[in-house]
Order: sequence, then C-alpha cells, then structure tokens
Amino acid sequence: MINDLTKGAPVKLMLLFSIPLLIGNIFQQFYNIADIIIVGRTLGMKALASVGAVSPLFFLIMFIVVGLTNGFSVITGQRFGAKDYEGVRRSVTMSAILSFLFTGLFTVFCAVFMNQLLFLMNVPQNIYRDAYLYTMIVVLGLFVANFYNLLASIIRALGDSMTPLYCLIVASVLNILLALLFILEFHWGVPGSAVALVLSQAVSALLCVWYVKRHFPILHLKKSDWIFDWKNDRKFALEHLKVGVPMAVQFAILGMSILIIQSVCNTFGSDVIAAFTAALRIEQIATLPMISFGVALASFVAQNFGAGHFSRIRFGVKKASLINLGLSVIMAFVMHFWGGNFVRVFVGGGNENVVKIAHDYLFISSLFYFFLAQIFIYRNALQGLGRAIIPMFASVGELVMRSFAAVFLAVKIGYFGVFYAGPIAWVAASLVLAGGYYSTIKRFIYKTQKKLRQKRLQA
Repeated sequence: MINDLTKGAPVKLMLLFSIPLLIGNIFQQFYNIADIIIVGRTLGMKALASVGAVSPLFFLIMFIVVGLTNGFSVITGQRFGAKDYEGVRRSVTMSAILSFLFTGLFTVFCAVFMNQLLFLMNVPQNIYRDAYLYTMIVVLGLFVANFYNLLASIIRALGDSMTPLYCLIVASVLNILLALLFILEFHWGVPGSAVALVLSQAVSALLCVWYVKRHFPILHLKKSDWIFDWKNDRKFALEHLKVGVPMAVQFAILGMSILIIQSVCNTFGSDVIAAFTAALRIEQIATLPMISFGVALASFVAQNFGAGHFSRIRFGVKKASLINLGLSVIMAFVMHFWGGNFVRVFVGGGNENVVKIAHDYLFISSLFYFFLAQIFIYRNALQGLGRAIIPMFASVGELVMRSFAAVFLAVKIGYFGVFYAGPIAWVAASLVLAGGYYSTIKRFIYKTQKKLRQKRLQA
C-alpha cells in the first residue's frame, strides 16, 4: 500500500517502514545459510567450494544491480513526495530503460570475459566447470534480477515496504524448494542451484507486477510514458544517472573491499578463515536492524525532499541517528557477552580456537558499531537527497582505508590487523558522510528560507 511519508510522526513512520525491511533481511540471511547447507549436504564439499569460490564475484554483480536500481528509485520517491504523479510514471519508465540498458551491457561484458574473471580469482581447475556454469547462469539471469530489484525499489520509494517483503518470502521459499528439486530429483548439480535462483527471482518479479496492477493505480503506465525524446528527456535521464551510477559504483566498491579483506585473511590459515567467515555471518545479522532503519530513512528523506520539507528531514535524521546509536550499543553488548555462543552455532563446540578468534573479532568490531550505524544513517540520508557523489567518495575512502589497514596492520600484528581494518574504515567514512550531510542540509534550508524571505518582500 502506498504510504505518504511527508505527513505524520517521522519516527513512527520510519519504524513501521523499517520492520518489514528487517524481517525481509533476516529472512534473506537465513535463506543464504540454507542454500549453502543444501549444496554442501547434497553435493559435497567440492560442490560447495565451487559456489564459495565465486561468491565474491556473485555478490559484486548483485551489488551493482541493487545499487543502480536503488539509485534510480530515489528520483521516483522525490517525484512522489512532490505530488508529481506524471513525473513518477516517467521516472519509472526512465529507470526501466536505463537499468535494462546497463544490465545488457554488463551481461555481455561478464559473459565474454567470464574465463578471464575466474582466472583472476584463481578458481582451482577441479571445481572450475561448476563454478563457471553457476556464475554464467546467474549472469544470464541478470535481467530477471534487475526487473525484481527495480520493481521492489520503486514500490519502497512509494512508501510500501510490505509488498517487497511478501515477494521476497515467496521467492526465498521457492528458491529452496526448486534447488532441492533440481539437485535431488533432476540431478543438475551445482547449476541446478543457479537455475533455482533465477526462476525464483522471475516469480517474485511477476508477483510484483501483479500486485502493482491491482493496488498501485499511480503506476499504471501509459504508452506516452514510454516515449523517449532525447532532446527533451536527456536532462531527466542525467538526473537518474547522477544518483544511480554513483550508487552502483559505491556498491561495487563494497564488493571489492570484501574481496581484498578475504584475500588477506586467507594467508593466516584455515582456523582464521573459518573464524572470520563465521564472525562475518553473525555481524551481518547483528547489524540488520541498523541497515533496515537506514533504508527506511532513505525513502523518508526522498519523499520529504520532493515536498520541500527540509526541517522535517533534519528532525527525522536526528531521531534516526539516536535510534541507531541505541541499537549499536545493544548489539555491542550482545556481541561482548554472547558472541562466542553464536560462533559455536556455526562451527560446533569442538573448535575452541576458532571460537576464540571469531569472538575476538566480534569484540573488537562491536566497539565501533556506533560509527557503522552512523554510516547507514548519513549515507542513506544523502542518497535520499539525491546527493550520491559524497557517499561514493566516502566508499572509495573506506576501501582505501580498509585495504591499507588490512595489509599494513596484518604485517605488524597478525590477523588482528584484519580485525581492525573494518573499524578504522568505519570511523573515516562516518566522519566524511556526517560532514557531507550537515553541509548539504544546511545549504538546502538556507535556500528555502531565502525563497520565503523573497516571497514576503514581494507580498
């Protein structure tokens, strides 16, 4: 259901909006774990290794798609906040044209250079075939992934976070069922898991289309909405690209940082690798409330930006920052006292060295959750304001700091250096983003007040 975030209590609106996002994110995390279990338990460790070997590339590809579609939907949310419903429809068609164009180019690039990409990732020959087939199927299905993510981001931009949740739940359950069917009954092996992923995303996209047709009259597109006149529409296209491309680059940088940190971590042996893997899984779940609230803030800011409610934006960001501060303290407390117990769920009770290493990581990183929480707030606020360049440069700085810290500190203090790499990058990025947000919102408020003074003088 469409939800106008420009009216009502900001904190209540954002909390109600973020709850479905949180549930969906938790569901997605548990699905990822279940998918790993299915491949590992049914096909063995070799098959699991073939998927794991290319998982950083898979996440990098998906990050780019998600960043692009989320960026385009910011303009949709701004048009909706301004009550420009024709602009909403034009934004949807422009987003579709641009995102599918980029997806087509990206698909061709990945398909043509797949062998070279896998070679650069040092994929072993004994698992190369399965890794190649898995990644190629996912790449060829990028149009489906793009379609679903674009629809979901547009629906969220209109204030509805429940519908994408329902579609995600259906897609996740269907993915697991199809993976079991294709692997156990059809004996398709690792490629069967990739086919299940693409088909489940296709079903979720069709569900979104069906729901939009029934419940979103504002998105019932006309033939005229699809007409693209380069002379008249190029400015509108550039408006989308100025937000979408930097967000795609930002997400790509995040994927690259994961690759670099993992490569450094791999030099310290199997115990450290296992501990780091388990700890990251736990941290991903622990930070989901902060991530979800940040995404909710992006939609809130985008709609209120379109309505010109800059004081309301400043109030909402301030309250969101305080809430994420509280969440970061709670999660740090939980990781400090019970982090080891969570690690044992992943690695079992007979690997105390792995448990200790993982708990050390969680203890160190959780002390800096406050800075990570503020990254989610100020990054999403700037994106909602349509200012994606600052978050992109902050991500570049985060990548540089994380990579330098991991490599330099690893030499000085061993694997603890890898553990401090993330927190150091969080501190740097949060300061850049906070400074960028406050200077941006101050400038917008000044312009608004100046216009009001001019209107009073004219009256």
